Amino acid sequence: MQENHLFEYAIVRVVPKVEREEFINVGVILYCPSKKFLGCLFTLNESKLNMMNCQLDMEELKQHLNAFEKICAGDKAGGPIARLDLPSRFRWLTATRSTVLQSSKVHPGLAPDPARILDHLHKQLVL
Repeated sequence: MQENHLFEYAIVRVVPKVEREEFINVGVILYCPSKKFLGCLFTLNESKLNMMNCQLDMEELKQHLNAFEKICAGDKAGGPIARLDLPSRFRWLTATRSTVLQSSKVHPGLAPDPARILDHLHKQLVL
């Protein structure tokens, strides 16, 4: 039997009109300290966002999501945040914000394979 590992995850949301607090889930960030894993998966459904009658710059939104991916990967192109250790990067990515791109509260779980559970959560909560 495989050993379960503690992980934490947050859902990434697009909030087109912050004052209305309506959102669409676009991704998941998952951190597993014992496996030294920090990953994210995003799917930007432009037709859903357009149904909310919002005037978002989709290219700019894609750039911000791309920055999240670079920070998770520790890619130097992700700037100074990407150079931090894994826990600091996860905490920075999941910090509370009042912007168009926000994350949910952090939720814990147990699983043997963090990459697999990230894929599962993405399918369940985003797609």
